[in-house]
Amino acid sequence: MGRRTGEPLVRITDVEVVDVRRERLDHITTEDTRAEGFPEMTAAEFVAFFCRTHTGCTPETIITRIQWRYLDTPVEDHPIPR
Repeated sequence: MGRRTGEPLVRITDVEVVDVRRERLDHITTEDTRAEGFPEMTAAEFVAFFCRTHTGCTPETIITRIQWRYLDTPVEDHPIPR
């Protein structure tokens, strides 16, 4: 959801980014909505929800999809470089 200017970074867990791509919002599938944490929504319901909650967004909006996997190592083992 992002941080405000000057807001500290709170590290939750380590992940590895495995895919980044740009695509139209309305290309999302029902399988994708489950991966996004909305298993009860169809793709069409998710698109409508997303457009309601993101100002200026339409089904044709190009969005960035970031897919990651959780790493097995604890956060403490990988401190943030300063």
